Amino acid sequence: MSATPEGVLADLKQKKYAPVYFLQGDETFYIDQISNYIEDNVLTEAEKGFNQSVMYGRDVNVSTILNSARRFPMMSEKQVVIVKEAQNISDLNREDGSKMLMDYLNNPVPSTILVFCHKNKSLDKRKALGKNLSKLAITVTTKKLYDNQVPAWIDGYIKSKGLAASQKAILMLSEAIGNNLERLTNEINKVAINLDGSKEIDEHLIQKYVGISKDYNVFELQKALILKDVIKANKIVNYFEANASKNPIIPIVANLFSFYSKLLMALHSKDKSPKGLASTLKINPYFVQDYTTAMSKYSLMQVVNNIHHIKVADLKSKGVDHNSTNNSGQILKELVFKLLH
Repeated sequence: MSATPEGVLADLKQKKYAPVYFLQGDETFYIDQISNYIEDNVLTEAEKGFNQSVMYGRDVNVSTILNSARRFPMMSEKQVVIVKEAQNISDLNREDGSKMLMDYLNNPVPSTILVFCHKNKSLDKRKALGKNLSKLAITVTTKKLYDNQVPAWIDGYIKSKGLAASQKAILMLSEAIGNNLERLTNEINKVAINLDGSKEIDEHLIQKYVGISKDYNVFELQKALILKDVIKANKIVNYFEANASKNPIIPIVANLFSFYSKLLMALHSKDKSPKGLASTLKINPYFVQDYTTAMSKYSLMQVVNNIHHIKVADLKSKGVDHNSTNNSGQILKELVFKLLH
């Protein structure tokens, strides 16, 4: 059965266990979250010694895994077999290995909890195992979040910890870290343990414990460009140049490209109402005002030209323009000048 990470975790916390879990896909955060919960919580420490096996795909084949899965637990109701890096199992995608696993899935040992952690890819649904997997096991297929989904995910994760966050704090995390859920959770948890009784994470705490400046970040640069605030924009790029190791140019340029590309879509949109723009651009409604303001500051031709300037800066930042002697700080300064004028 296909399932969501949240649904699987909710069942596990209620001790509702399935014989086989197949965790696959691009977003490894959820794969680790589920497998770690099973590894840490299903068996007691006393039971783990005889009844919990953790193996790695590169070291085993399907037959070895199933031999472990078919054992019966000792002095315990359950045994747990976890296969990490399952994408490296040598014969998983071969006919013989696939058939052996399907035979087991059709008749699993009820006292075994078998977990496959198949990272960064999914099984080929054109083949029998991939096609039938969700009918035979609890299957979770994970995908990376889109950039526009990250702020809502951050807000939800913080709320799940019984906390709240200011909108600016959420945006700072989103812009600086992106859709790296493992790093996002680590940084949020780091801030949370330092709240000292407070229930809200604000931009000052993000600056203090995550190291993202509340005044000098790509989100504030974007704000300055929207308003065509030359002084503020130049202050920010000077800060970026002085702190280049913490503010690499490629993610900054990528964020600016995303913004001006969406602005071009907004200018072409038939429905320019807040709801219409949020739907067209696939953005959080909180951001709509930025695009409304930018549409009053930039003409269609200016936006088209700015996208061109960003593409040129991106090539330079990657060393494609061999005639350029500019360093990253100079490339960004030149880009911001062109975006504003």
